[in-house]
Amino acid sequence: MEKPTPVHGESRRNFIKKTTALTALAVTPGALVKAGENHESIASFFEKTPLKMEINGKAVEVLVDPGVSLLDMLREQLGLTGTKKGCDQGHCGSCMVLVDGKRVNACLSEATDNNGKKITTIEGLADGDKLHPVQEAFIRHDAFQCGYCTPGQIISAVACIREGQAGSEKEIREYMNDNICRCGAYPNIIAAIIEARDSGKKI
Repeated sequence: MEKPTPVHGESRRNFIKKTTALTALAVTPGALVKAGENHESIASFFEKTPLKMEINGKAVEVLVDPGVSLLDMLREQLGLTGTKKGCDQGHCGSCMVLVDGKRVNACLSEATDNNGKKITTIEGLADGDKLHPVQEAFIRHDAFQCGYCTPGQIISAVACIREGQAGSEKEIREYMNDNICRCGAYPNIIAAIIEARDSGKKI
């Protein structure tokens, strides 16, 4: 079983959560007494949760803080930084990953909700040095400029084709609507998806 490299420190989000909880205990009358009476529930708020999942074809065990997002777990604890943090509110699509084959906004999904599931990030699409057909098509069609949104775009494009939602340009546009490209490379992205769809290669 592959063990992830431990990461020193914690995410800003969880630091704020814990600080808020401690502050609430300090300023609420009688809170410390109640905390003492109910120390187990307070302790559980800070207790890390062990998770087992398959990430990019490898079995992984990891300890996560309560409420940590799948995105933060992937980036900060497992070093899979190809999945980008954009809006952190599920609006831009930069953090898209595949969970049991379905695309998911990793910023909105709690890590603990993915225990036992199969996760595929942008790092898991290629077969060694051989790029995935969608990745190849994106390169051929210059379907990116700054590249920040590209991992999420490619993950969604893969899901679009696999789910049979790439039947027409209109259908592709509707499916890819959850992925924002601030550089405006949409026509190239559509062209890349169509080429990958028609390539005859396994998507």
